[in-house]
Amino acid sequence: MDRALQTGGLFERLLDNLVRTDQSPVWFRDWLVFEREATLIRWFDPSIVPGLLQTEDYARAIFAGSRLIDDEEIERRVGARLERQEVLNASCPPDLLTIIDEGALRRPIGSPEVMAAQCERLLQCAERSTVRIHVVPTTAGAYAGLAGPFVITKGDEFEVAMVDTPWPVQVLHRRDAVDSLIRRWEAIRGEALPRTQSIDLIKEVREQWQT
Repeated sequence: MDRALQTGGLFERLLDNLVRTDQSPVWFRDWLVFEREATLIRWFDPSIVPGLLQTEDYARAIFAGSRLIDDEEIERRVGARLERQEVLNASCPPDLLTIIDEGALRRPIGSPEVMAAQCERLLQCAERSTVRIHVVPTTAGAYAGLAGPFVITKGDEFEVAMVDTPWPVQVLHRRDAVDSLIRRWEAIRGEALPRTQSIDLIKEVREQWQT
C-alpha cells in the first residue's frame, strides 16, 4: 500500500505503532499513534511535569501517589511512560514545546531527591534544540491554564488535541475544538516566562530541593 500510494512508509509506521500500543488501553491507542507521528507537540500542564519529560522515579511517585492501583500496575504504567519518551530520541524527533506551572516544580512528589533529579532532567532536556520549556510563574495569578492540562499534536496530515481527565482522555479532531485549545495555548504562553528566565527559575527550584 505504501508503494502504491507513495505514502513514504506511513502505513508501515502505523502498523508498527499499533503493535507497540497493543498493551495500552483501547481509548489511548489512537493518541499514541498521533504522538509518534507528530512533528510538533505542544504540552501544557498546571499540576505535574509533562509525561515526556518525567524521570522514572518521578513517574513512579505520581502513579503510586494516587493510591488507586497496585504495584504491578504502577510498574506497567511507568514502563509505558518511559517507552513513550523514546519519541524524543527518534532520528527525526518532534519539536516539543512545553509550558509548566511553577507550582508543579515546587509540589513535593516523592522526595526532595526525586524533585531535584526531575528539575535536572528538565534542564538537560532544555539543552536539546528540539525541546523548549517555559514556566508560568506563581505571580501570574489567575490565567487560562487553570482550566487543566492538554496536549496538541501536529503532523504532516493532522492536527489533533488531547484533554487529560481522570476518565479516558478526550482526543479532539474537530477543527473548531483544536483551534479553541490553540487559542488557550497562546494565552497561556503569554503568561509564561521567556526561555532563559524559565531555565533560571528551574535552576533556582532545583537548588532549593537540594538543600
